[in-house]
Amino acid sequence: MVRLSALAAAALLPFTASAFSVSDASVSRREAFAKTAMTLIGGSIAGSLVGVPSSAVAIVTDETPKVISRMGGLLERYQDSRGWQILAPAGWNSFDGEVGAYDKKWQDLVDPTDNIKVSSSPVKSTTTSIDALGPVADVGASLAAKRNAKLINAEERQTEGVLFYLFDFALDDDTHQILQLCVNKGKIWSLDANTKEKRYAKRKEMYYNVMGSFLPKL
Repeated sequence: MVRLSALAAAALLPFTASAFSVSDASVSRREAFAKTAMTLIGGSIAGSLVGVPSSAVAIVTDETPKVISRMGGLLERYQDSRGWQILAPAGWNSFDGEVGAYDKKWQDLVDPTDNIKVSSSPVKSTTTSIDALGPVADVGASLAAKRNAKLINAEERQTEGVLFYLFDFALDDDTHQILQLCVNKGKIWSLDANTKEKRYAKRKEMYYNVMGSFLPKL
C-alpha cells in the first residue's frame, strides 16, 4: 500500500515501510495511504490528476497566520536544516529520514499508531503551487477514491505566500489521517498525522495546530 501523501507527487514513489514490532500492518497501511497521495501529486503535476483547467481553480488571496501556540507545552518548535519549520509534539520519539518514506517523523512513545511525518519530493521548476492539481475538493475526492478512504474534510489556506491543501480522511483500517500538501522551493511537501479512529477526537486539536504551524521555509 502506498502513503496517501505520496499518491499526490508523481504518482509517486515505491513505499518502504518502517519496521514496527507490534502494529506493522496498520502503520504500513497508513503510510501507504500517504505515499499514494504523494505519488498521485507528482504524476498529476507532470500530467493531470483532476483534469481541471487552472482557470477553474479559485485563487486564495486571504492570508492565514502561521500557528504559533505551543498548547501549554504539548508542542515544541523544530527547525530543520533543509529549510522548513514546524511545531512538533513534545516528548515524542523523533526519527530522521527513511529513504522513500519520509524526511522526518515523530512517534508517540506508547503507541506507534500516533505519528506525524514530513515528506518531500521534487517537482518541475515550472510548478510553483499545489493548485496545479486542481480544486482542493476534487483532489481530496480523488485521493480518497484511490485508497478506498472516506473524505471528511478538504480545505485550503494561504500562509506567508504558500498555498496549502488540507485533507481529513477516515481510513478503512479504523485509523484517521490528516494530510497537508503544498509546493515550495521546487518540491511538493507532505505532512501527515495519524492516529486510531477512537483517539482522533483527543488528537484532533493538536494535529490541526501542527498542520497550521508547518512552513516549508525558515
